[in-house]
Amino acid sequence: MCEMSCFIHPLALVEAGAVIGPRTKVWAWAHVLPEAIIGSDCNLCDHTFVENGVRVGDRVTVKCGVYLWDGIEVEDDVFIGPAAVFSNDRYPRSRNAGFVKEKIVLRKGCSVGAGAVLLPGIEIGAGAMVGAGSVVTRSVPANAVVAGNPARVIRHLTTMEAK
Repeated sequence: MCEMSCFIHPLALVEAGAVIGPRTKVWAWAHVLPEAIIGSDCNLCDHTFVENGVRVGDRVTVKCGVYLWDGIEVEDDVFIGPAAVFSNDRYPRSRNAGFVKEKIVLRKGCSVGAGAVLLPGIEIGAGAMVGAGSVVTRSVPANAVVAGNPARVIRHLTTMEAK
């Protein structure tokens, strides 16, 4: 469940079977389901939820109020801002027997701003940045900065800025 050096707040719920890497911190009111895998040196802030099937890399920050649904893959060094929203169902309906789960992939070193909304089936490229409050309806190239509704590329980061 938890490597020896990780920290799980007494008010967090990390279910048996979940893997929490060394030096990772799981704060109050976070809930991690049994098949989730969280890497090392991560920070899961208050009121986060990590569903079965989610894989989180190393050195990832997940700020307050973020829910990571089944099918989300987060690579190393990613920042997810407060209240960012992810969806894995393009056509959500209650009790939908035809539910088709679509992945969202956050590539190494990308950042998702506070309150951004990411629709299913997209990839945020390595080193890319999603502006706060943006609605991302399509994949974002590596090192691009996107903003708006729908999110559009507003610039590209240089190699130095992307680090």
